[in-house]
Amino acid sequence: MNQTIVIFGANGFLGRYLSRYFTRRGREVVAIARNREGWSGDGMFLPWDGVSQGPWALALEGAEAVINLAGRSVNCRYNRENRRQILDSRVASTRAVGEAVAACRIPPKVWLNSSTATWYRHAEDGPQDDWQGVPGSGFSCDVAQAWEDAFFGCPTPAATRKVALRTGMVLANEEGSVYDVLRKLCAFGLGGAMGRGGQRVSWIHMEDFLRAIDFIIQDGFLDGCVNVTAPDFPTNREWMRNFRDAVGMPLGLPAARWMLAIGAWFMRTEPELVLKSRWAAPLRLRDAGFRWRWSKAVDAIADLEPRRNLEGFFPEPGPRSAGARVWVPASS
Repeated sequence: MNQTIVIFGANGFLGRYLSRYFTRRGREVVAIARNREGWSGDGMFLPWDGVSQGPWALALEGAEAVINLAGRSVNCRYNRENRRQILDSRVASTRAVGEAVAACRIPPKVWLNSSTATWYRHAEDGPQDDWQGVPGSGFSCDVAQAWEDAFFGCPTPAATRKVALRTGMVLANEEGSVYDVLRKLCAFGLGGAMGRGGQRVSWIHMEDFLRAIDFIIQDGFLDGCVNVTAPDFPTNREWMRNFRDAVGMPLGLPAARWMLAIGAWFMRTEPELVLKSRWAAPLRLRDAGFRWRWSKAVDAIADLEPRRNLEGFFPEPGPRSAGARVWVPASS
């Protein structure tokens, strides 16, 4: 069996960790991205432009899995140009991958395409599961819907299973990540409740994210939309308290909505990223038998504190023991 894992957007935050994870497990990883900057060095690197077909398409032949994570970061101001890039980069790259999958003589077994837990409406009335969740409205929700429409609208072989990954905030202790930003805010005494503080947070520990992707690849019955989140949905107030505990800060100044708007403007980002309530319940993963190692935010945040960057998360394996030597008597 061809155990090739093809990862698009392999130089991004999630792509680096997935490349290292599957390489460590003996898979042949093909890392595809616009450039090598940020690539972990795992597997074989192939360039693409996110739109056109190219030699990279040959890597999809008979692959165990194709994972598309490509798309411009949403950590920016939502002006007209950035909105266009956010939408176009997701839709165009998804269609390019779909065209390559459709052209395969031996199609890949499964195609996982990134989506987002932001697809759901504001979670005021309870959790939104991946069976009966209700779509939201606004720019972020519209992007998520267009992304999934492009994915499921691609005509691909029946042999290729398709899964849209509605992922929450993925936690890893890396520079510039959600974990890193919130940790630094708390360390400076600014880790109080944000806005009203009651909005829910959908999240997942990086280790469980990686295990969930592997689980979905191996489970031939999971298709359609899957919430990739932890089964714990703290309020923003509880969320920030967990980060304060991790850095040993007993208190944190709260931030009103207007304060967040000003801060987001200076940081060239959008306050929606922390103000929107996300409550995406991972019902399908749970029912399929997946079990989380980090099911509580307080434990996940504490575990990641000493696991800094990719090298800290994936420590180099130690030397293997040769085992006990068996004494064989010399023949007489």
